[in-house]
Amino acid sequence: MTEQTAPPAEHPGPDGMALTEVLSSVVRTLEPEPSVTRTVEHIVRAVAATVPGTEFAGVCLLESGRIRSVAPTSELVARLDELQQELQEGPCLDAVFDETVYRTGDIGRDPRWPKYGLAAAGLGIRSMLGIRLFTSSTNLGALNLFSTATDAFDTGAEQVTDLFAAHAAVALAGSRRQEQLRHALNTRDTISMAKGILMERHHVDADRAFGLLVQASQRANRKLHDIAQWLVHEANEGRGD
Repeated sequence: MTEQTAPPAEHPGPDGMALTEVLSSVVRTLEPEPSVTRTVEHIVRAVAATVPGTEFAGVCLLESGRIRSVAPTSELVARLDELQQELQEGPCLDAVFDETVYRTGDIGRDPRWPKYGLAAAGLGIRSMLGIRLFTSSTNLGALNLFSTATDAFDTGAEQVTDLFAAHAAVALAGSRRQEQLRHALNTRDTISMAKGILMERHHVDADRAFGLLVQASQRANRKLHDIAQWLVHEANEGRGD
């Protein structure tokens, strides 16, 4: 974790714009999309174009205790994310699970990640900046910036990215809620259709039909939604749909 300094309110942004103007214009593009992946893509594109020194960027999302690489700007970023998973060390993992910010200007010589540092340097990467994406209630993952130059990210770049990540986390949390709600509604609709099929076929009421679905789920050791989805598909196939 680097030492804290005064906010970079007067630092110039792209084309001489004040930092506050840059951030304000960028943040307006971070409205949550219905898709988590689409929201992450917006975040990555915006941060890559905004933070000085950035050549590559990506997001690692925390899902069920594991990290998933989303919307990397290149295959190189995807490989770097894979290496952190394989070696179980690196700035992204530490930003997710340890401190909220990690910055390195020469990762090949950084003693914090000896195996990953050598691997990343072998792929041409020198500087990395990892910042956690989180809200007051949720740890979402980390935003990661990469450069082939040594010492590409200074304190100002770190502070800009930190402010950016705060807004991005809110948008990402909103997208995740939308996606979860849509999945829940789709699951409910599928189960309702499956119940209707069983009620018609076996002349039973709604409670009995639901009980049959639960029994099939338990015996097949599959999720209730999967059983319902299979039944609906099978019924549609039988009708020639």
